[in-house]
Amino acid sequence: MTLHRLTVNGRDYFLPDPVTQLKGEILRAIQAGGGYVTIPPLRGGPGLEILFSPGMPVLWAEIDVSGGNDDADHQPQHAGAYEDPSGFDPLM
Repeated sequence: MTLHRLTVNGRDYFLPDPVTQLKGEILRAIQAGGGYVTIPPLRGGPGLEILFSPGMPVLWAEIDVSGGNDDADHQPQHAGAYEDPSGFDPLM
């Protein structure tokens, strides 16, 4: 099972699949100059309304919680690794 972690201003919110619609709602609110978006609860309940605005720090992470014993199962999954365009290599 994949769990999604949404971090807003340093506070974490854990969400079940799917999150595509929610990501779109947050993006539209920010592009409109700000707006409230309802964040659904992980298990039952009314959810939570957050006022999103331009410049607000928002971070998404996917976490595999399938219960495997491999340490890699507990690492956040990212869309792609960041590559420094300047070519900086911290190991050199």
